[in-house]
Amino acid sequence: MSITLFKTLIAVAEEGSFNAAADRVCVTHAAVGQQMKRLEETLGVALFDRSQKSPRLNQLGRAMVPKAKEVVAAYETILDDLTGDPRLIGDIVLGAVPSTLRGLVPKAMKGLIGQYPDLRIRLVPGLSPTLQEMVETGTVDAALVSAPSRTPATMTWTPFAVEKLVLLTSVEVTETDPERILSARPFIRHSALSAIGVMAEDWLARSRLKVRDMMEMSSLDTIASMVAHDLGVSIGPDFCVPDPIFGSLRKLSLGPTAPSRTLGVLSRADCSKYRLVERFLDELTRTVAAHGGHTVSKEIA
Repeated sequence: MSITLFKTLIAVAEEGSFNAAADRVCVTHAAVGQQMKRLEETLGVALFDRSQKSPRLNQLGRAMVPKAKEVVAAYETILDDLTGDPRLIGDIVLGAVPSTLRGLVPKAMKGLIGQYPDLRIRLVPGLSPTLQEMVETGTVDAALVSAPSRTPATMTWTPFAVEKLVLLTSVEVTETDPERILSARPFIRHSALSAIGVMAEDWLARSRLKVRDMMEMSSLDTIASMVAHDLGVSIGPDFCVPDPIFGSLRKLSLGPTAPSRTLGVLSRADCSKYRLVERFLDELTRTVAAHGGHTVSKEIA
């Protein structure tokens, strides 16, 4: 019996439908249906209620899911138990906040793939709160996110870098006083739903600075592009590993009261691929250090 069948069963249970499970395991909807039919035939039992248009797990199917997870976890950690080296783990699903996808993550992944050339990586972008939910449900194995407001006992948070918030301007802006710039130039806000947006708003309020709002965006990458074209200024983290666009911007210190963003990796405490996640953390830390960024000790919270 293929371990793939159990992985697909788990995906169906956690995603709620064959369509959603197909996206997660990277096959077609029809292939998911075929795999589940094969699993039922192999076991000699019905795992789904097919009386409605969309098949749903029946009572036996739901009871099978925890057993399937145990089998998959045992399979994926068998080499760890024998050698302590996750060389034969076939794939890993990682989440990451968008601001890390053009610089930090690709460079770290290059180092990881250099160690494990047969490793298959699926990358899922998203904001920190969304990625935390995905880690909790097991949709992703681990996620690179901003420091969470809470870390449940079932999860592990390991910080590796700190990014100070700075004033971002284009090279056309020659003024050096952040307060004058913020008072005179159009301001591009980050989404108030994001950790960066909240920190920037708090700093502006504490500094009693009024800005001329121009637009609001949810992506730091998009903000950097707008600032680079001199459409306004913004407040954002000084990326520990900048991409070319961000690297071209001016970054002005906000002074001693400037807040910071802490980046780290979030995973489930029972993650079966924890050794591989640790390797990814090592590569992230090494990449940040190589670019002169501020790293933090790997203390699990």
